[in-house]
Amino acid sequence: MKDKRILYVSSEVVPYLAENEVSLMSYDVPKMINDQGGQIRIFMPRYGNINERRHQLHEVIRLSGMNLVVNDLDMPLIIKVASIPKERIQVYFIDNDEYFKRKATFADEEGVMYPDNDERAIFFAKGVVETVKKLNWVPDIIHVHGWMAAMLPIYMKHYYKNEALFSETKIVTSVYAQSFDGTLNKGMINKVKFDGIPADSIADLEFPDYENIIKSTINHSDAVIIASENLSPSLTKYIESSGKPFLPFAPKDAFAEAYTNFYRNDVL
Repeated sequence: MKDKRILYVSSEVVPYLAENEVSLMSYDVPKMINDQGGQIRIFMPRYGNINERRHQLHEVIRLSGMNLVVNDLDMPLIIKVASIPKERIQVYFIDNDEYFKRKATFADEEGVMYPDNDERAIFFAKGVVETVKKLNWVPDIIHVHGWMAAMLPIYMKHYYKNEALFSETKIVTSVYAQSFDGTLNKGMINKVKFDGIPADSIADLEFPDYENIIKSTINHSDAVIIASENLSPSLTKYIESSGKPFLPFAPKDAFAEAYTNFYRNDVL
């Protein structure tokens, strides 16, 4: 994968958040490609529970200052950056005081999901693409991890479909086991439709539970990786019948070769 450019867009990444399936793979896969001589960038949200001082985050003024429209509201985009110690891997953080200042990731102290998680996901997707445009960095592959990043393939295939910068870019989505119960805001589909995205392409978002959000993401991806051993039978079947190239689950000791071959032979 030498000199291939891969953009990793994730809900969670270690060491900035606690270890779980998504955050560990969102570190391990980029590190593996970095070690192979690939060029990588990682993007994640700058949640309020990330310790900026300890991780040495700093704002990138030349990338910040843009306003993104979410559901007809202007939301200022702040970009911060840090380096993963010893790995020489840069991580870009999408920030906004309204969406990401609170001291938790997806839910409050009672475990109740934030009512604006849908808008946060839309803002994150747009923020990533607008920042990559400003960097003028053309990825060969965009690899998506976690449901907070799940709007990115949808926006890439519709809202940003005429961006010449991404004309050759392929989108891979890693699908993980269900990570929240219930649904996101029931008005989510209308907020996505507000951006000119046709209703029939996002019909699953009428009922935005975890599986339906991921189904929408799969529909807009070029290839899919089953990233959890215990993925639900319904999502597994959906992936297998999607007609997309897909990689079955690969255990930790075998993922490096499996992912590299998948990138080379099925995606690029």
